[in-house]
Amino acid sequence: MNAVNNPDVAELSYEQARDELVEVVGRLESGAANLEDSLALWERGEALADRCQRWLDAARDRLAAAKGDATVSLVESPADTGADTLLDADEETES
Repeated sequence: MNAVNNPDVAELSYEQARDELVEVVGRLESGAANLEDSLALWERGEALADRCQRWLDAARDRLAAAKGDATVSLVESPADTGADTLLDADEETES
């Protein structure tokens, strides 16, 4: 399940999704929920995390477009570079 399949998540602002995600993680970490509720919380958390990532990706794209360079990356993620970690990405660019 992701934000696209969960209309109420798809309507959330970045801040709303982030704040709810923090709450969901807290509830999961408390261990108080039964298995079924934990699974539902996890699914909700995945949708919220996806929504946050989409907001961040869109913001990065807007900034890149404003700078006139659609390929600029403000903060490279490991996925952007093919590295396993940002440290690996730094090492690859230094080589």
